[in-house]
Amino acid sequence: MEKKNTPPKKGTESAIDQKLARQPENAKTENLKAHTADATGESMTTNTGLAINDDQNSLKAGDRGPSLLEDFILREKITHFDHERIPERVVHARGSGAHGIFKAYGNVSKATKAKFLLDTERETPVFVRFSTVAGSKGSTDLARDVRGFAVRFYTEEGNFDLVGNNMPVFFIQDAMKFPDLIHAVKPEPDNEIPQAASAHDTFWDFISLTPESAHMIMWAMSDRAIPRSLRMMEGFGVHTFRFINEAGKASFVKFHWKPLLGVHAVAWDEAQNISGKDSDFHRRDLWDAIESGSFPEWELGVQIIPEEDEFKFDFDLLDPTKLVPEELVPVERIGKMTLNRNPDNFFAETEQVAFHLGHIVPGIDFSNDPLLQGRLFSYTDTQLSRLGGPNFQEIPINRPLNAVHNNQRDGHMRQMINKGKTSYGPNSLGNNDPQQVKEADGGFVSYQERIEARKTRARNKSFFDHFSQASLFFNSQSQPEKNHIIDALTFELGKVKTVAVRERMLGVLLQIDTALAKMVADGLGLQVPEGPVLNQNIPADGDPADYAPVKGKSAVKISPALSMANTIKDTIKSRKIAILAAEGVKAQSLNAVKAALEAEGAVAEVIAPKLGLIDDGIEADQSFLGAASVLFDAVYVAGGKGLDAEANALHFLNEAFKHCKVIAFEDGTEAILAATGFSQKVKDDPGVIIGKDLINDFITAIKGHRVWEREKSRLIPA
Repeated sequence: MEKKNTPPKKGTESAIDQKLARQPENAKTENLKAHTADATGESMTTNTGLAINDDQNSLKAGDRGPSLLEDFILREKITHFDHERIPERVVHARGSGAHGIFKAYGNVSKATKAKFLLDTERETPVFVRFSTVAGSKGSTDLARDVRGFAVRFYTEEGNFDLVGNNMPVFFIQDAMKFPDLIHAVKPEPDNEIPQAASAHDTFWDFISLTPESAHMIMWAMSDRAIPRSLRMMEGFGVHTFRFINEAGKASFVKFHWKPLLGVHAVAWDEAQNISGKDSDFHRRDLWDAIESGSFPEWELGVQIIPEEDEFKFDFDLLDPTKLVPEELVPVERIGKMTLNRNPDNFFAETEQVAFHLGHIVPGIDFSNDPLLQGRLFSYTDTQLSRLGGPNFQEIPINRPLNAVHNNQRDGHMRQMINKGKTSYGPNSLGNNDPQQVKEADGGFVSYQERIEARKTRARNKSFFDHFSQASLFFNSQSQPEKNHIIDALTFELGKVKTVAVRERMLGVLLQIDTALAKMVADGLGLQVPEGPVLNQNIPADGDPADYAPVKGKSAVKISPALSMANTIKDTIKSRKIAILAAEGVKAQSLNAVKAALEAEGAVAEVIAPKLGLIDDGIEADQSFLGAASVLFDAVYVAGGKGLDAEANALHFLNEAFKHCKVIAFEDGTEAILAATGFSQKVKDDPGVIIGKDLINDFITAIKGHRVWEREKSRLIPA
């Protein structure tokens, strides 16, 4: 007998039944075949349809414990994210690379047994890849963005990858949120706009609802996000790692890269102009410096914290949105890296290098930082799509120096030709080879951290202070740097079309600094809202009160190490100097200036109205039509007939002054100075040098990088 279809009793329908009931009758049977999806009003599920209770936290052994491999929701979410783009990287697609060496100072034997950090005679080969995060491979180098700073050490014990950024903290605390962050900052999916830019609604919507991002936003809106050169930016390991010494004792460690050229930036307006004039500016700068022998150098520094001091700070060491102020734990410099060789082939090396935080050596291990724990899974997984399969380690740029022997076989693009009958262990047919290595002989043994905890999706309360270090960073900046952060926030939020998002973000800024919030609000024509900042990153059953952000009290009120104003200012090595000249220029004087600049390691180029011979053996390197002030660090006016009437020359000078660069006018160029738009402002400006025999003063001024004080001061709105 045919069974009739009877509707379920009201209140007993499943979520799927309810969804089908809302669709037209002729669409119900085709529901599972649909190729479109609208999540409006729908519940969150896994890709198998399982309703998700907590999409905010990975599964851990205790709320400060390691992430668990059984977390199928985390693995599904990150696996799908890792494979969204083929073939370029989902993040860090735009990159530049270089080879070099690392030499240890040998002063950390008490903390680690990592041989490459102890042997002062050995030159460890390295490969470094710098990158932007948000843009595609074809985007500009000068986008406002975090810069990747990934270093591979080819050590005698295997490859060690220190995969970091030029900022010491990150936007999120848990790897579960990484796909959400990147989806928000990438071009909006309906129109693929904007490219390599965070100034749009989806990014700031996410940030305004994710107060844990407050500290990182201060860094991203600062001049750190628009470095003058890849050679002039710091690098950080971001996470807290572990050092293990010969006795098996562990300590926590933070990694730093300190550039010997200092930490310098460009102006935001200048960055936008550079993007139009030379979108390969950073890539070209790095390549040219190495080709010319001006090898970039960094010292590797560490902050070492004894395990017994793990809880002595007013922040959690496992929180990747926090840094350890150098005033609390000084940075000890333990070695120097020198980049001295450009790649032979961009694709084979820079594009195919596959970094991974899980590439470690004896003496270095992980902490339970939940962002780090997720990255340990993600980096290997993403290579499977990007590089075609499991054998990406056999690509030359990825091979270790020491021999590789294991029972892994075959797979796509296998290059290793394994001999013998056995590919399993234990075995008796092949002498049980390859054999495991004892710890005393260099075999890696994970640190045996004691863990007793319940499985849970949660965050420890020690992670909920989202604002104190954001305030510390802002308070530590010089006044010009604060002005630039205000301008950046005003610019970015000014591009956001949804007023509610702007207002919500102003509420976040108010928790960081009242004056900051007022000045940004004034620029946006809005009022600073009252009321608490909400945290929307909570599970379905979570109580908002339990996840409310707080602002703790920082033990450090001002940290000079966080301000670029306190960086190294003792060299002009590799700086690019424009010498403006025209017919009739004094050749002897010009040649003397050029020689003095080059003797200090600078690169001097003569810019003239046209290419070719100018006068008395002087040739122009570029014409005003092809050159631009934004591509140079300073300007020297050598003079010549009609230069004061050359519109492009005057534009060159006015723009350089606007961007706070050092400008020198030698005797006989008074007419050119008078024709500029800033001639009445030079009396008390230390960055405008006038007269004869001024080369030494010019060089000294360039060492200071920029005269940021030239910019207008700000008044806080009432």
